[in-house]
Amino acid sequence: MRKKKILMFHQVLGTYRIDQFNLLNELFDLEVVYFYDSMQGLKINQKILEEQCNYRFSYFLRGIKYGDRVFRFGMYKKIRQAKPDIIMSYEYSLATQYLLLLRSLGLIRQKIGTMVDDSLDMCHNVQTKAREFVRNQTVKKLDFLVVMSDEVARFYRKRFGLNEQQVIVSPILQLTERLRKEPDKIEIYAQNYVEKYNLSGKKVLLFVGRFVSAKALPLFLTNISSILHERNDTRLVLVGEGPEKEALITITKEKNMDDKVIFAGKYQSQELYGWYLSASGLVLSSISETFGAVVNEALIFGLPVLCSQLAGASSIINAKNGLTFDPLDKEDTVQKLNLFLEQIKVVDDVSLAKKPPLIEDFRDDFMSEWNKLS
Repeated sequence: MRKKKILMFHQVLGTYRIDQFNLLNELFDLEVVYFYDSMQGLKINQKILEEQCNYRFSYFLRGIKYGDRVFRFGMYKKIRQAKPDIIMSYEYSLATQYLLLLRSLGLIRQKIGTMVDDSLDMCHNVQTKAREFVRNQTVKKLDFLVVMSDEVARFYRKRFGLNEQQVIVSPILQLTERLRKEPDKIEIYAQNYVEKYNLSGKKVLLFVGRFVSAKALPLFLTNISSILHERNDTRLVLVGEGPEKEALITITKEKNMDDKVIFAGKYQSQELYGWYLSASGLVLSSISETFGAVVNEALIFGLPVLCSQLAGASSIINAKNGLTFDPLDKEDTVQKLNLFLEQIKVVDDVSLAKKPPLIEDFRDDFMSEWNKLS
């Protein structure tokens, strides 16, 4: 039987989408058109990413850009050429609005859906009134939505009267076997980090990501400074870069935590995975986060997570793999971190075999949800 063809217009080829789109290509004939040829602000080897993609893809880079919004020329021509059964876009973007306009004019007749990455908090507390208005008008016109958690799916079904078939639950999915496939190399990186930063016997809290306002790192660092001072066995490792780095360095110096906070720099692929292996637990302190793919990655490497309750990834945290906390509440942050520190282990053996994944394999659920479009 012929597979249905999906033509997807998407922002950028992200590391955390590769496994998801590869699996989607097993169910459908998937073709993705990207509007950017690299992730903005990140130095990532794009060729390495492309080599991992089992689906067809191309880049549309010519068009109009206004702030964070972009419109690319050639979408209608591509649709006519590809003749898909289903067309997908992202969020309530200009691309999504253009597809709905084409259909209202009778120029296309395919089903149209979009991927909405909002967390439950973002659903209730929409960033702007304009976005809320556009969302409310757009949802009524779409054939289906792809969201990242059951909680968000329930929100859309209740708020907009959508049925089960109209909402596909598809959280970030990264395959354990792909991320953990080179254990020897990952363990060498991990051992080097442990030796370089004298982490053996310490409880190492790891942050991975960009140092931007949404991550709320200055607030988190200020709130936990007393804990770092009191506990000689605890270190905070910040992996990444970003505009708030200087503020973080200033807080570290003002509170005399130079020996407790480590600015490690940026890493990717196996070098990054080495950090997951050489830490005791991951921290995600975001006050606004659609999901947080680093939570997936940490759990795949057997690393418990202290996760902001405002991040979409909080939906996959349970009593066996971590805790959630309110990053805007200092008392809750301190209380949960102290509890988390009692639960996690000091850095000792960096053997990958001794750190089994702390996340379920939900490929079957993924396939079941996407089969709603079959």
